Amino acid sequence: MLILECPCCGVKGEETEFAPGGEAHLKRFGPGSSEDDFHAYLFEKENPRGVHFERWRHANGCGKWFHAARDTLTLEVFGTYPAQTAEPPKDIRDKIAARRPGWRWREFS
Repeated sequence: MLILECPCCGVKGEETEFAPGGEAHLKRFGPGSSEDDFHAYLFEKENPRGVHFERWRHANGCGKWFHAARDTLTLEVFGTYPAQTAEPPKDIRDKIAARRPGWRWREFS
């Protein structure tokens, strides 16, 4: 079971208190985009074995969205941060790199 901490209200709880919202840091495509771009946004998601960045909502609390960095294989949570953040904070990236040698943040474009 995942234990997450909402960075908005500071409440720490089991994953059942939160609602998953899919992959974080995606480039969103709207009106005027090509069909290929929109198709990729809707259907071509990452499903990595290892470090993954996800969106979560504090469903049974403040109701706000946030991002979580976790390992899909070990369920280790490296940290959470506000959804308005364009990339994971440096302290979370450093924590992941220390625990997973060779890991690098992949910029999304």
